[in-house]
Amino acid sequence: MSARELITEHLGLWTGAVTQKSTRGRGSNGKVELTGIKKLRELILELAIRGKLVEQASVSETASELLARIGLEITTRAKEQKKIKKQKKMLQVDKNDEPFPLPENWSWTRLGDVCELENGDRGKNYPNKSSLVESGVPFVNAGHLHGHEVIQDEMTFITEERFNLLRSGKFQEGDILFCLRGSLGKAGIVRGMQRGAIASSLIIVRPILDITEYVMLYLKAPLSSVMVGMYDNGTAQPNLSGKDFKSFLVPLPPLKEQHRIVQKVDELMALCDRLEQQTSDQLEAHETLVDTLLGTLTQSQDATELVDNWARLATHFDTLFTTEQSIEKLKQTILQLAVMGRLVEQDDSDEPASEFIKMLEIKKQELSRESKQRKTKPLPPIEESEEPFRLPPGWFLSRLDDITDIQGGIAKGKKLSGKKMRSLPYLRVANVQRASLDLSIIKDIEIAENEIERYLVHPRDLLITEGGDWDKVGRTAIWDGSINPMAHQNHVFRARLILDEQNERWIERYLNSQFARDYFASSSKQTTNLASINKTQLRSCTIPLPPLEEQARIVQKVDELMALCDQLKERLSQASEIRNQLAEVVVKKSLL
Repeated sequence: MSARELITEHLGLWTGAVTQKSTRGRGSNGKVELTGIKKLRELILELAIRGKLVEQASVSETASELLARIGLEITTRAKEQKKIKKQKKMLQVDKNDEPFPLPENWSWTRLGDVCELENGDRGKNYPNKSSLVESGVPFVNAGHLHGHEVIQDEMTFITEERFNLLRSGKFQEGDILFCLRGSLGKAGIVRGMQRGAIASSLIIVRPILDITEYVMLYLKAPLSSVMVGMYDNGTAQPNLSGKDFKSFLVPLPPLKEQHRIVQKVDELMALCDRLEQQTSDQLEAHETLVDTLLGTLTQSQDATELVDNWARLATHFDTLFTTEQSIEKLKQTILQLAVMGRLVEQDDSDEPASEFIKMLEIKKQELSRESKQRKTKPLPPIEESEEPFRLPPGWFLSRLDDITDIQGGIAKGKKLSGKKMRSLPYLRVANVQRASLDLSIIKDIEIAENEIERYLVHPRDLLITEGGDWDKVGRTAIWDGSINPMAHQNHVFRARLILDEQNERWIERYLNSQFARDYFASSSKQTTNLASINKTQLRSCTIPLPPLEEQARIVQKVDELMALCDQLKERLSQASEIRNQLAEVVVKKSLL
């Protein structure tokens, strides 16, 4: 099977094998990675260096003869032109060390036998940050290696005088720069720069004779990564010595075959680029379609319009919700419809929420009289502009402070000298996810014994994060009581129910809905990638309250629909895993 047939006959596999990126951590966006096309690129490079990408042809010069010519060139340059030092002959490649068999006329060699390798100057003349200037001679570091090129955006420079003082590490156009430390394995060809110097983390690779493009192809191939893993010294920072880099095993084809291989790889990579762009465009169009159709649900003016829009959506359900991201959007839409009162029917016999609010107010007054805590400043009445949406009949708009008791947690590093202490487990921001708890890592904190009760959390308490990534502030979970006792730190607020009859699940659902998330985003204090809310802002958050009976019906319906969404996501995940495994099988079979 030809390389092009390998791509076209498995087209659906390459474009369909995707992996969902994590939604946790800063900078992550939860989108998909085109793992199938990534594997295809790796396969093309692997086939190339195994001699399986282009047909073998009769040759006028074998690889062993090319190696002899390279050796002669090295000797000639050392004696006559004195451009490079005479290098020691590398260790011969033992038959047992060969990673895989090569075609006839190919030879195994080592990188140091076909390239001049030169480290940067690490002496007293090495350019430090204070030596850098706005213009002059380019000074390249690992950050300038991108996409197998040396990019000139945001280039750093040194003066002509500093450049002339350097004893080594001076590159020229056509050299390959390879990263030995930190971003280990990054490489790029110098194009459009006549000269420059390298940072100490890089090494100059200067292939002998016309083999530069093939050497660059080799450095991009999976075999090079295998060599990196073999010689990496395993310290905290990835690190490779120049001596070990010289020892990398290289499968060397005859020179003319190298040129054919490079041309074929360029052709197939361009085809991969087009596949990648088409797949990305399709995913983007799919995402836009999902957003638009789900938007019609939340924008429905009445129950009749909602039913019509849902029927239209259901007709295309199998083609719309085919990615984890689209299912997550569906879940968020379900939640939004739920908290707007559009997921279940209203019942006129339900007692209006305003009646329950009266009971809450009486109980709050009783607790206030009994409490020895300092009284908080009353919040202003709710203005019309604060209403998140038009409330259904029987609903009531309150503030979170009206229906719960909100308290901050214990601060780390609090001065506790002279007090009797006790060590307790406590909840951090990392433990409170959106609508779930992550108790995999629980830490302890010292608390004064006379303050323990103040910081304890009880089952059914709502835990609300004070800060974090700007889109995650205010995420809420319910404490399940699985660890007792348990305290909470000051970056996690605790909101406790006033009456047992209250439905904490309803409050948690609303606080995790887009309405509350928008409120937290608009009212929080934001810095670069981070945001936080204070206690007053949390107390002021408006909470729509349906009648208690309706709250229970809504929560039950949401649970049912979320479970269905999770089942759908699980099937998608299994299908995605199968596609990825099939892609792996195709790759392995192609290399046999």
